[in-house]
Amino acid sequence: MSARLDGLTSWHADWSGLRVAVLGLSVTGFSVADTLTELGADVLVLSETASEEYASLVPVIGARLELGALDEVPQTLREFDPEVVIASPGFAPSHPIIQWTQQSGIALWGDVELAWRVRDKVVRADGTPAEWMLITGTNGKTTTTQLTATLLNAGGLRAAPCGNIGVPVLDAVRDPSGFDVLVVELSSHQLWYIGQSEPAGQLVPYAATCLNLADDHLVWHGSADAYRAAKAFVYRNTRVACVYNKADAATQQMVEEADVVEGARAIGFDLGTPGPSDLGVVDGILVDRAFHDDRRNSAIELTTVEELHAVGLSAPHIVQNILAAAALARSLGVGPEVIHDALQAFTLDAHRIQLIAAHRGIRWIDDSKATNPHAAASSLRAYPGAVWVVGGDLKGVDLSDLIGGAGATAAAAILIGIDREPLLTAFRRHASHVPVFEVIPGDTGEVMDRVVELATGIVDGEGTVLLAPAAASFDQFTSYADRGERFAQAVRAWIERAES
Repeated sequence: MSARLDGLTSWHADWSGLRVAVLGLSVTGFSVADTLTELGADVLVLSETASEEYASLVPVIGARLELGALDEVPQTLREFDPEVVIASPGFAPSHPIIQWTQQSGIALWGDVELAWRVRDKVVRADGTPAEWMLITGTNGKTTTTQLTATLLNAGGLRAAPCGNIGVPVLDAVRDPSGFDVLVVELSSHQLWYIGQSEPAGQLVPYAATCLNLADDHLVWHGSADAYRAAKAFVYRNTRVACVYNKADAATQQMVEEADVVEGARAIGFDLGTPGPSDLGVVDGILVDRAFHDDRRNSAIELTTVEELHAVGLSAPHIVQNILAAAALARSLGVGPEVIHDALQAFTLDAHRIQLIAAHRGIRWIDDSKATNPHAAASSLRAYPGAVWVVGGDLKGVDLSDLIGGAGATAAAAILIGIDREPLLTAFRRHASHVPVFEVIPGDTGEVMDRVVELATGIVDGEGTVLLAPAAASFDQFTSYADRGERFAQAVRAWIERAES
């Protein structure tokens, strides 16, 4: 059967009758099932839950659906005897069905693997499929993906941001209008599944980057080493440019150890003076010394920190994202003047260091998307001396280093969420000088009201209140966006009361 799978590397291959089990029925799982049924495969979808919309659509597209507990291998799956199992990213390596799949010798793919195999459904004018650029990292993935697609589009290329950013890669691959480039944001979960692929299905990206590495998703991966190994898969088989963070030794090591296509270049970026194959910052000017004919003696100006500040893009970690995106865009020939002009019109997503309001001397910053220590540290460095709103579901991550480092610069800390006790201990041990306040969990609508009440009592004169939780939101909120929205609502309600 492996011989048949080895031949399934095109939309136009013979997929008919291939027995595929699809695990999970969210937006990703449905895109997989929809693609496979269109190809003529025999598809069984298994999911613990599903929206009414997806559940009703599965039989319409010609697949079968079984809903129910998946804490063990269902008899239906055993009887189906799948030739391939395609899992949604939420299924951890330790999941019983994943373990059974691997022990049974059944091919295990993710949605990205399938998308790569059928990427030639829509081709460019020269008959070739879109190039792929891969972006991962503990933090900054979505911003860099959006930036890269924006710069490529500004340069006259048709580019689609997709993957972990919210649009399944399969939807981009099947878009009838076609693209020149797919800018694919990849989570560590998706990369782990890519790492399971056999040679016939391995991705060969045009360019790739790991922006940074810090402990995250350790419960899912099982260890920090396993998490790092998953991230490192992003560089495998890269053809042209391996973009890495010079300020993060782990990403450089990934590039040095990666098995890439002969001739691929290592391109570094950081906030310092760049070398001849790097992008960096010199006297407040973002410059390119990698894609420049005279790179050993001079550099090309892209923009300035002052110009970025005027459009809300000058926080240090955002500047790093810009340099990484510029490197990817430059690798495909986008001109420096195009990059300069495109950055002037770019805006960050909501809940990413978003200024909610400035009133009576207090700036309220929503960085609810800072769901891990690395992201929160970047925010704290951008707003030293802020009143820091921190906490939630820590996902097994220890925040001691964060609290003893960037967190120690906070004017005060307001703790939210279910995992407050380890935070209290960490502040006592590593930043005892920082005043700490707690919001005891109650109704989600009350949490942020209490945060705002405490914060306004803490700030004396002028100051900043920074929501950078360093934790997941699902203990008290439906998502990081919900958490940020509730914070913004509470701030606006305080302003209305203050003005009345």
